[in-house]
Amino acid sequence: MKVDVIVADESHLDYAERVCELIYISAQERGTGIAKRTPEYIKEKMRDGKAVIAIAEDGTLAGYSYIETWGHTKFVANSGLIVAHEFRKTGLARRIKHKTFELSRKMFPYAKIFSITTGLAVMKINTEMGFKPVTFSELTDDKEFWAGCEGCRNIDILKRNDYKLCLCTGLLYDPAKSAAEEMNHREEKETEKENKGSNFISKMGKGIAMPFKSINRKLKEKKQE
Repeated sequence: MKVDVIVADESHLDYAERVCELIYISAQERGTGIAKRTPEYIKEKMRDGKAVIAIAEDGTLAGYSYIETWGHTKFVANSGLIVAHEFRKTGLARRIKHKTFELSRKMFPYAKIFSITTGLAVMKINTEMGFKPVTFSELTDDKEFWAGCEGCRNIDILKRNDYKLCLCTGLLYDPAKSAAEEMNHREEKETEKENKGSNFISKMGKGIAMPFKSINRKLKEKKQE
């Protein structure tokens, strides 16, 4: 079945209740944290254009994710990724993650983007997009963000560790570092290309010179005769 992955808007407000249901179901199944969200909160994200929604061609909600800004837009969190049962193992989670990442980069190009998760699949997708595992101290220190974890079943673990450690893994994408790494990678590629070109020319030169050396040698031998 065809599934469209798009930026949510006011036309999708009716899906808010179902989104909350899927978040709750996912949290129960994992036995680990997905913070609860109210329909009002989900609708707010849709109105602000800060959510990504996946809808099947028959109108069924297939998945959802949203973004939050913290520290005066210095940080952007990619949160609340969910995929309905019947659409799992179809690559939909990856599509939603990529769309959410693109939305974050478009709206806040200079912000550091982060995600906290217990899911190995999500960690893998984030790593593919250039996210790096980091300690919580490298993420936003905005108290409101961590207050959002109050709805998570593992909040007691987070509190016991003074909000520095939990079951979730922190993953961070730093656009500045990513750009620098990409530039270094390109320079290495260019250097490698130049070296290959130089080696090729050098070999060609030797290849051209060899016949002449052979001719000169034969001429000398004839003169000696």
